[in-house]
Amino acid sequence: MATIKILLRNKPNSEGLYPIVLRITKDRKIKIISLGLNCNQKDWDERDSQFKKSFPNYIQRNRVILNLKQKALKIIDGFNLEEIDFTLNQFEAKFRGKEQSKITVSEFWVDKINDLNLAGRTGNARAHKDTKTSFFKFCKNQKILFREITVEVLDKYETHLRATGSNDGGIGVRMRELRAVFNDAIKKGLVDEKYYPFKIYKVSKLKGRGFKKALTRAEVKKIENLNEIETPHLIEAKHLFVFSYYTRGMNFYDMMKLTWENIDNDKLTYTRSKTKGRFTVKILKPVQEILDYYKELNPLTSYVFPILLKEGLSPMQIENRKAKKIKRFNSDLKKIAQIVGIDKPITSYVARHSFATNLKELGVSTDVISQSMGHQNVSITTSYLKDFDNGIIDDANEKLLMEPIPIYNNSNIIRLAV
Repeated sequence: MATIKILLRNKPNSEGLYPIVLRITKDRKIKIISLGLNCNQKDWDERDSQFKKSFPNYIQRNRVILNLKQKALKIIDGFNLEEIDFTLNQFEAKFRGKEQSKITVSEFWVDKINDLNLAGRTGNARAHKDTKTSFFKFCKNQKILFREITVEVLDKYETHLRATGSNDGGIGVRMRELRAVFNDAIKKGLVDEKYYPFKIYKVSKLKGRGFKKALTRAEVKKIENLNEIETPHLIEAKHLFVFSYYTRGMNFYDMMKLTWENIDNDKLTYTRSKTKGRFTVKILKPVQEILDYYKELNPLTSYVFPILLKEGLSPMQIENRKAKKIKRFNSDLKKIAQIVGIDKPITSYVARHSFATNLKELGVSTDVISQSMGHQNVSITTSYLKDFDNGIIDDANEKLLMEPIPIYNNSNIIRLAV
């Protein structure tokens, strides 16, 4: 719901007059638009939002204000009739007579990032901000319009990303963000669907084909057995990785926000920030040892891990802290891998992939793994599970010959044939 009001600004201009502006409010956001009119405070009727009789030509000037107000209301009605969830920048562009098609990608993207931050979705906002920076580092044209983002532009952007060291996975992330912005622009009437380049340029081709993300159980044990006395600077990274692995792949953000209130005897209960699913996880011995360590280390703080050091941080402060700490976490994991002899790139997310894959190799069904990870679709779980090595598949095939075969007599098994 959008509302408008005509009012006098609090501060005078260089001539000592007070500008008359239109204030539009939508989704708790405000935009002030100058109407090009000024007056002294004594000549303004604040209650009725119009000039007093003391202002020269007040009748004609009030008629101008009324027309501008009606114009604003008509624009809002037009957006509502077309079921367009318009932004304040879109409203201003239309109010000033700027064509929707002339709103730049940069202007729209900035507005989207601001909306995400306002909604508390600071992680998504950061991702969009990073992709916007990346795209315009390539594009150089801050005034590019949506209809000018063609398949050729996307191909060149992909080439630019590869030239600067990005792999398929990283390029896919950038292209999905850009595609999301383009889809949003179509939805909000900024660009016609006929200009949509992603019908031809397929982001699905950019499937990461990098390293296998899962560690074996033996490799996880190597991390568990890291000598903490010799590597005190890596204790936190070790604990976070092991904790994540034994709590069904809890992600870094949820570990960061975990409090002692989430711990109840031998159970850990929390709401996953990404999916809002509620989890109750049995506390296994390695997890309990980590909890005991931090309970003794930080007996007065409400957070389990010393990542958020105080209460009452804003969403942006939390996001900035997360970005700083996860960067350190990933850096320390690389050092741990080198020390314990794991020849695989390790990041915070590897614990989650390892949990899923190792359960699968132990014979747990994909359905059970999917439920334990809180996936709404089994296909999501499948994407976590690495391809099994040929040796594992060969061993499975040989079990067809090795399994004992029951021999029946009437309804009873009398022996097992080998």
